[in-house]
Amino acid sequence: MSRLFLAAGAVAALAAPAPSLGAEKPAAGNAAADSGNPSWRQLDTLMDVFLKVREAYVEPVDDERLIEGAINGMLASLDPHSSYLDARDSENMRTQTLGEYGGLGLTVTSEDGAVRVVAPTDETPAARAGIKAGDYITHIDDALIFGSSLNDAVDRMRGDPGSSIKLTIVRPGEQKPLSFTLVREVIRMRPVRWSSQGNVGVIRISTFNRQTGEATREAVTALSKQIGPNLAGYVLDLRSNPGGLLDQAIEVTDTFLERGEIVSQRGRGKDQVDRYFARADDLAGGKPIVVLVDEGSASAAEIVAGALQDHRRALVIGQKSFGKGSVQTLIPLGPDNGLRLTTARYYTPSGRSVQEAGIEPDIHVPQLTDPSRQERPRLREADLRNHLLAEGAADDRLIEDDGKTNPRFDRTAEALKEAGITDFQMDYAVRILNRTATARPERRAG
Repeated sequence: MSRLFLAAGAVAALAAPAPSLGAEKPAAGNAAADSGNPSWRQLDTLMDVFLKVREAYVEPVDDERLIEGAINGMLASLDPHSSYLDARDSENMRTQTLGEYGGLGLTVTSEDGAVRVVAPTDETPAARAGIKAGDYITHIDDALIFGSSLNDAVDRMRGDPGSSIKLTIVRPGEQKPLSFTLVREVIRMRPVRWSSQGNVGVIRISTFNRQTGEATREAVTALSKQIGPNLAGYVLDLRSNPGGLLDQAIEVTDTFLERGEIVSQRGRGKDQVDRYFARADDLAGGKPIVVLVDEGSASAAEIVAGALQDHRRALVIGQKSFGKGSVQTLIPLGPDNGLRLTTARYYTPSGRSVQEAGIEPDIHVPQLTDPSRQERPRLREADLRNHLLAEGAADDRLIEDDGKTNPRFDRTAEALKEAGITDFQMDYAVRILNRTATARPERRAG
């Protein structure tokens, strides 16, 4: 199985060599052939621009910089997730996949010259400081970074553990910029954490790196032994999970399914369809599952939520997910560089495309314990420039959201705090499983 990387901000894959890009260029002097191929005339124009800039620009410009800029511009015109990877990009990608680096614990993306936070990683300096998905980083150590490359911003945020850094953040809904001083740490991305809340097992998955599938199976086994026969079910928390490796999303989903399709990916050609199926028994033994998602749940996280939802294996609650339903393939160009190119869309077992639409929860549950989440606009894939349009079957499931104020969600953050509830969505999920366990009929021997 090829290893595909599906994160919302940084996305990549290991794949076969680049396919043929078209017919060979007509031989020199073949004017008829040249005149019949507008692409080559445009390439001639590109070369003319390159020569004029090199000759007449107000300052000397390095040829390599001009060529790389042209490549980046070409790929940026396609969609937000295709890009050129130089040696530094490739190293950053390996670091993300392996899950250890020195820095702050932020997944970021570039949006119209600004650096936007996709999600902070759990239990890292960024998460502890209160940086949130959707925040915009405008300054690093009081230096404006707007218009800088994403690589430059990431390089400046990473550094030696123990060193300090100041970030200036613009948060939608806040009138003034926010300032955070953080101390860098060795970020070991532990992808899965688990705990019990009474008779409910809670499994938090923060990313999909090489350890996620195995760690999820460990969590299910450990919670089953810890809680015992009174286990009411599992909460699978995928909130603010920006995605990761496709094979790990498949492994996590397979943990909770006995059979059936998990996801399909479809390329440009009709014959470019790959389907992935559950192969192992349901490790959770059929216990009820609630999946938590929000606007920061993207890509690989949406694969898991969509598959479990389509198979009626889990109840999905929370807020509509990010909506990144595309697959990126890493096409090597040399020993240290390559293309990260969108090559396919992925679809849930029922044929739904997640692209743009995201995963709609079965029950929409706001995060009442964090009022700022209700006030700031939610940025998703459909808000990104040049995003791919959705394709595939429409989602005709019945969603519990009639647009009216639901009396279950009318409590204030202050009232919830007084009741000892610090995470309303999690509390709601746990209560669902406890009610399900109470209502489940007792089986008796005949």
